[in-house]
Amino acid sequence: MSFGLFFEEKNRVLRVTELNFAIKQLLESNVPLLWVRGEISNLVKAASGHFYFSLKDDQAQVRCVMFRHRNQLLSDSVANGQQVEVLAVVTLYEQRGDFQLTVEQMRPAGLGVLYERFAQLKLKLESEGLFDTARKRPLPSYPKRIGIVTSLQAAALRDVLTTLRSRLPSVPVLLYPTPVQGTGSAEQIAAAIRTASQRAECDVLIVCRGGGSIEDLWAFNEEVVARAIVASAIPVVSGVGHETDFTIADFVADERAPTPTAAAQRVVPDRHALLRALRDLAQHLRRTQHNRLQNAMQATDYLQRRLVHPAQQLQRQTLRLEQLWQHMRRAGAYRTQRQHWQWQALAQRLRAASGDFARLQDRQANLATRLTNAMHTVHAQHAAQVENITQHLILLDPRQVLARGYSMVQDAGGSVVSDASDLVAGAELRITFAHGWARTEVKESGEK
Repeated sequence: MSFGLFFEEKNRVLRVTELNFAIKQLLESNVPLLWVRGEISNLVKAASGHFYFSLKDDQAQVRCVMFRHRNQLLSDSVANGQQVEVLAVVTLYEQRGDFQLTVEQMRPAGLGVLYERFAQLKLKLESEGLFDTARKRPLPSYPKRIGIVTSLQAAALRDVLTTLRSRLPSVPVLLYPTPVQGTGSAEQIAAAIRTASQRAECDVLIVCRGGGSIEDLWAFNEEVVARAIVASAIPVVSGVGHETDFTIADFVADERAPTPTAAAQRVVPDRHALLRALRDLAQHLRRTQHNRLQNAMQATDYLQRRLVHPAQQLQRQTLRLEQLWQHMRRAGAYRTQRQHWQWQALAQRLRAASGDFARLQDRQANLATRLTNAMHTVHAQHAAQVENITQHLILLDPRQVLARGYSMVQDAGGSVVSDASDLVAGAELRITFAHGWARTEVKESGEK
């Protein structure tokens, strides 16, 4: 039931539970999520992990609860007396009727303004294109001189120098000292960057300092520093704070390193890696040169075997030319002689045949007569042979024998039976006569 319905029933008496529930609904539905600033007091860290405390100023206080799943996200410890800002939901604890805030987030007091300034400047510079990757310049692979913008007392300076010395000690370092924290530090950092850019004494510039709170790092969130980095004629590497810290300087720098040490690692190569690569290249070069030398020596040997002195080559060609000339002369002479012989043979045959045509005609006629007589003789001989063979076939014809009263007996397999001993009683026989045949069965057989 909504809170408005309670007032419509004027004479209704509410239970305390109903009243507290209605007020809770009224608060939660009408008061948005909001930030509240105050001092922590009466802090109780319950065994359940929840935080119970009061948030007060010089005139009032309000009860607060921050549940375990929320307070575990806090990076700093919570203690009485701290000035904080909390993002909270206004509600009512129904069991006791206590008005309280359910805290979702907590931060040190004053950070809200800084975060807002940070977000506004970030949006402004980003809209101007100062964060674009296309604007940023690549770092030199092998810088001749490195510049550092930081404080002389900063621990980050020692870390950067140690890293540079261990990685590539031959590269000289120029220091542009400046305060990196406190009032006016942003202007001094920007001035140091401009000085390094104007002098052009180095190939790359490291802007760095160690970690700290947002207030400690705030100089690197100022617009004057961002503008100086963008205007620098020298590529700038930003190494401010820890890996989780981000500043405006990180976004506008040509390259952002998570820590000062990492910034030093970005600007110079590792000499040990360079030496290893150089050794590998030298070894590869030696192998390549050795292989090329071996191949060249083999090619030289091959060409040397094929190389012939010009005089010797000319002599060979001359000898070859003479051989071809002799061969051509012999071939031409042989061809001429052969044709001469052929012409002589043809001429002789022509002379021999010119006066003997009549004799050859008589000889041809005589040969034709002899051929005709020989053909008649051979034909008669073959006819007599055929007749003689025919008479023999007639005499050997079984039918002539059968016509004289004989018969031919065959067994069931068709074989001719010529011996009675081959027969057995009951066997079927086929008897062929001069005219017709008959099938019979053996009753008895004997040798006589």
